[in-house]
Formats: sequence, C-alpha cells, structure tokens
Amino acid sequence: MKTIKGPAIFLAQFIGDQPPFNSLAAICQWASGLGYKGVQLPTLDSRFIDLQKAAESQTYADEVKGIVNAAGLEITELSTHLQGQLVAVNPVYDQLFDGFAPEAYRNSPRARQQWAVQQLKYAAQASKNLGLTAHATFSGALLWPMVYPWPQRPAGLVEAGFAELAKRWTPILNVFDECGVDLCYEVHPGEDLHDGISYEMFLEKVGQHPRACLLYDPSHFVLQCLDYLAYLDIYHERIRMFHVKDAEFNPTGRQGVYGGYQNWTDRAGRFRSPGDGQVDFKAIFSKLAQYDFPGWAVLEWECALKHPEDGARESAKFIKDHIIRVTDKAFDDFAAAGSDAALNRAMLGL
Repeated sequence: MKTIKGPAIFLAQFIGDQPPFNSLAAICQWASGLGYKGVQLPTLDSRFIDLQKAAESQTYADEVKGIVNAAGLEITELSTHLQGQLVAVNPVYDQLFDGFAPEAYRNSPRARQQWAVQQLKYAAQASKNLGLTAHATFSGALLWPMVYPWPQRPAGLVEAGFAELAKRWTPILNVFDECGVDLCYEVHPGEDLHDGISYEMFLEKVGQHPRACLLYDPSHFVLQCLDYLAYLDIYHERIRMFHVKDAEFNPTGRQGVYGGYQNWTDRAGRFRSPGDGQVDFKAIFSKLAQYDFPGWAVLEWECALKHPEDGARESAKFIKDHIIRVTDKAFDDFAAAGSDAALNRAMLGL
C-alpha cells in the first residue's frame, strides 16, 4: 500500500495583489511556513506560471520547479479548470464564460474554444516537462441547462451532447497520453461530468480512454446528496487526484439542493473549511489508503464563513493528521505459525 502524499494546497483561491500572495516565490514560502509539502498551480496567471512557455521550454519549466523546490515544496499538479470549462460551452452561457478567456478571444465562441483546446495541449506538455503525472480540469458543459428539464428534453439530445463532448476531448486526451499524464476531470455541478453516471456516459463515448481519469472532491457530492464513500469503491481505479474540501447540507422547509437563489452563506448546501462540515474524512482517507491512491491530498479552500488564511493554517494540520501512514506488517503477525506446505496439505486432508 501507498501512503498518501501531503499536505498540499491549491493556490487558486489565495492568489492576490498583496504580498505574499502576488508571486510564486512568496506564496510558496507562505505555504511552506504553514506546513504544506506541495502546491497545486492554476495556470492563467503568468506571475505564477506561463503555461505556453512551460510547455515549450524545458529550461523555463525547470526554473519554475526550482522556485517551488527552494521553498521546500513540490508541484503536485497543474490546473486548467477555467480553460477546460471553455472546451464546451452551451450558448446560453457565452457571455458569462467570456471572462474566463483573454480579451482577444471574447465575443467569438469558436476562437475562444480553439484557445482553450490549445491551453489544454500546452498543459499536457508543461506537466511532462515538470515531471508531473496528473492534471486537473473541468469537462465544460453543453447539456447543463437541460439537467432538470422543463420542457422535456428532445429525444436524442443527451446522446448528441455527449458525442460532441467526446469529439472535442478525445484529441486532447490523446495528447495527454503521448505525454504520459492523466487528465483528471473534477466531477462538479455545472459540468456535463457532474456525477458517476454522467462520467460513465462520457467514458463510453471516448472509448474508455485510459487518460480520462478523475479528481475526487467529496464536497460536491454532499451538495448533490450522493454517496461519496460508495463513489470511491466504484471509481477508485480512475481517481488520480484528491481535493480536501468540506461541505454541509442542511435542508429546511424553505429550500433544499437548489438553494433558492440565495448566496453561499444562506444556502442549505454550502462549502466549509475542512473539519467544519459534514464530510467523513476519516473514512475517505481510509478508503484511499486501502485502494493505493497514488497522489496528493490537496486542500481546496472554499468556505462561506471562515477567513481563508485561517482555513489554510488549520487545514495543513487537518490533512497531516488524517493521512494514514500505511503499514508494512499484518497486525496479527505475532501469532503467525510460519509456512509449511506439508502441514497445509495435512490440514486439508490431502
């Protein structure tokens, strides 16, 4: 069995304009000081990593890696969540998602998508140059407006949507395969891949592609009332990344899963800092150890109540305390009688 690596921290929610959150070197020193061992890097802010340059220049990739290593940290994975979202956008969301792309690609869905696809391909090569084996992204969504349909969905719409999604992602998956990197979709409301069944539908359309893997984040399953522990039993062979994020779901007589258009603080389902919500992390870490999860335990901090710096500080210890150092011994070894082939046969009456 493998001991999960960590604790690590996803930097996306902490990047800002004030020190120590405005440069890679400074934010890494901050994270290291809190006890983190790794950082997961978003890829849209060139102050932290120039994705194209990291893909095209091994020297530059080594420089980025060196900055992180100098703080006593490792890069766990890169993230293209926002770019992945733009691989597949239903037209109803065009204006809202334009903000995820550089200004030059806005108001042109085709150009925006082409830019996003190229970003993913850069991410594959950059990950290879950085010595990484997994990458985080979103699937995008062509069908999400029809997730709870009224009026009824036209027959064949879902099949056509997943066929198109697979058509867009298969060439990207092939590039990741060439680079030896698993592409891990964060299964997430708002994406066409938002639960186990939708992931299986996609997997079928991409021919069970070996690089179409998963980022496991239990918080999104709490808010969907999905069994996040059974999910591990079902999909553990495809899970290559893990976000440690907590959530709580407290339905009332006035609202439930859909939240009544309320802000995060007032929703029945809301994200919380690790340990403050309802996720059973002891069971999760046990199952991940049981299934030889090969990756990192990475904090993704999102909380409707707590200050992010407090959440980051507390979560380093929280993750460290939950990581199970796996044993190389059986607890009942002291009672072992040794191995005797003749005795075994005799006990079986042979």
